[in-house]
Amino acid sequence: MRNDAHINSETHMEYILLLHSQEGGWDKIPPEEQNRWMKAYSDFTEALIKAGAYKGGARLQGSKLAATLKTKQGKILVTDGPFSETKEQLGGYYVIDVPTRRSAIAWARKCPATRHGVVEVRPLGWPMD
Repeated sequence: MRNDAHINSETHMEYILLLHSQEGGWDKIPPEEQNRWMKAYSDFTEALIKAGAYKGGARLQGSKLAATLKTKQGKILVTDGPFSETKEQLGGYYVIDVPTRRSAIAWARKCPATRHGVVEVRPLGWPMD
């Protein structure tokens, strides 16, 4: 069964840009530099909006506030914090609507997170058969 909820009438597809950065790194940046980064993200968001590609996005609170659920021996376990032991955290995301994977990657290249972290690009929805 096809799930077309993520595809519009022009066959665009929604992608999520997952922004990963160094855990706790933001607090180590001087306020002036934080302001520059916030402006860069604001400019990037505005460019997505003007291009008609922006569907949503948010900055996430620290991973220490996360809860992770997994099943072990038939029981669901809830653990505080992220699943993986990593120095990077998922810091935010954008949902964009673009015609191709190449377009999604082109937008990801422009994201400020590529200059201080990692941007992961994934299509939303189920694979099309």
